[in-house]
Amino acid sequence: MTKTTYNYQGTFDPTRMARAFTTNQIASWKYGLEIGRTIKGKYVHDAEKFLQDVIDQKQPLRLRTYHKKIPHRPGQAVLGTKSGRYPQKTCKSWLNLLNTVRANADVKGLDVKKLQIVHAIATMGFSRIRNQAQGRISGKSRKSKSAHMEIIVREVGA
Repeated sequence: MTKTTYNYQGTFDPTRMARAFTTNQIASWKYGLEIGRTIKGKYVHDAEKFLQDVIDQKQPLRLRTYHKKIPHRPGQAVLGTKSGRYPQKTCKSWLNLLNTVRANADVKGLDVKKLQIVHAIATMGFSRIRNQAQGRISGKSRKSKSAHMEIIVREVGA
């Protein structure tokens, strides 16, 4: 069963807003939640630049909730913490989602340079169990993570 609804609680104005979601992306939902919390309120081009910097390991993703046993990164504290990681796979999934919502807004006739992220969230998707070979008799079960990610943007200004 796939996800077909949004978690957005506000009123959706189809003339000024665009949205997109993806289901069961091979990405960590915990990192996805932190990314969504970080890019919410930013413009789309600023969010894309931030995600590309995380992929290139120029700027870490600051972790506020899921930060146990995670080392501190150099530089000033951002968002009240210095602990962070570089989740490249999850950032690539978010970049694909940002490109999708930008295309959706372009089809609606919205100005792509004025899009601000109103809602960005990741929730837990299906978990798949795969077996890793471990000799002749026993094996080791591994869980593959997946996440549902959704984003809503609004045209601001003018």
